[in-house]
Amino acid sequence: MMRFVAVIISALVLLGLVGAGWYYRPWSDYAPARIRALDDPAQYPQTYQRMDEFLPHTFIAADAPSPFPHALRPLDIQYEWQGETKTLDQYLEEAQVTGLTVLHRGEVVAQIYGHDAGAQSRFTSWSVGKSFVATLIGKALHEGRIASLDDTVEQYAPEYAGTDYGATSLRHLLMMSSGMDFNEEYSADAPSDVRPLFFNAFILRRNPDEMIARIERDRTPGEDFHYISPNSHVLSAVVRNVYEGRLAEIMERELWTPLGMKNEASWLQHKPGPEGVAIGYCCLQASSEDYARLGQLYLQDGVWNGERLLPEGWVDMVSTPPTPSHEPGASRYAHRGYGLHFWIPEDYDREFYAAGVFGQYIWMDRKRDLVIAQNAGDPNWTDRNVEMTAVFRAIASSVAPLSRFDVHGASRDGEKDPEAPSTEPVEMEPQP
Repeated sequence: MMRFVAVIISALVLLGLVGAGWYYRPWSDYAPARIRALDDPAQYPQTYQRMDEFLPHTFIAADAPSPFPHALRPLDIQYEWQGETKTLDQYLEEAQVTGLTVLHRGEVVAQIYGHDAGAQSRFTSWSVGKSFVATLIGKALHEGRIASLDDTVEQYAPEYAGTDYGATSLRHLLMMSSGMDFNEEYSADAPSDVRPLFFNAFILRRNPDEMIARIERDRTPGEDFHYISPNSHVLSAVVRNVYEGRLAEIMERELWTPLGMKNEASWLQHKPGPEGVAIGYCCLQASSEDYARLGQLYLQDGVWNGERLLPEGWVDMVSTPPTPSHEPGASRYAHRGYGLHFWIPEDYDREFYAAGVFGQYIWMDRKRDLVIAQNAGDPNWTDRNVEMTAVFRAIASSVAPLSRFDVHGASRDGEKDPEAPSTEPVEMEPQP
């Protein structure tokens, strides 16, 4: 009997040692213990500019950088919020902003960094990455690689053939109206399907395509706005198939190089090496100015250096609520609505934005020819979603006040604004 007990104890000790070895993995750069350390809110501003030090990734080269011209000016901004007059500095501190870039008429007019970040820091995108994936879908549509947004996923991505996702149209995925049964909840004390998705991919190294292909539909697609991350990952699988490559490589070839992105970026994947699958619903790491560059592409109606990269009408389509349930205030997301993989603020007037948890944004104001890119590590980001709109509109009004001339530089009586921007796309010439 004593010998049996000793064997059991020895086995338990051995299992404990094996488990500890698996969890801490001193031989690995991506040990579960190190990854779980990312979930410390006090460290968000630092870790969210170093995510590719903690998780498997593929780099995206910036082989043809074409920096924006700089005409920096101070931002002496005040705004009204809940009966209080606040300053931009207050907001930057409270929201734990790590990077803020403002573009006006294709020039960088303001750039602010905090928490030891700088111009070459690679800030994580979280769900802002969804809008990059959607942009690649638009580019593939323009090039004829995708025949129609009403085509189904399984026409392009065989890994989803025979599944509910496989029978879903690309349009319904872009609308976040796939009808899939999935709970996108980030609160630690609430039931969630998205948190296990991260855990299984990054800790257990499970293939995200295989996990997401098992999700089933519980409502009619195309009717209600229901924001869930797997929709974007499935779109990224379509991108991988129509461009025949890995997501980071496609991003480098199809967007990073044509847009003259300034800095190297990266995209996180579920495990190291060529077998790793990029997480298509988040997980781009890029510099503040390069995030802003995507916004500039949208201000220019998808045209860059005279070449159309996105279909005519694409920008109007993605920045317009496609159904009443997508209008601001019509869903659980109070004070904001949704287009096709871009958010739309309350009382929108040619404004729309990409957004990610913990304070990541690309704000585009088409009437003012202005982009604001923000990165942050804000644990209380849900409390600031509406305040962010007030701040960005205050910045826009200060940097680009509207006159009696419209955005095209003409008044109602036909007079031309001498300071109006050209209606031609901004030319970004390579600089040494």
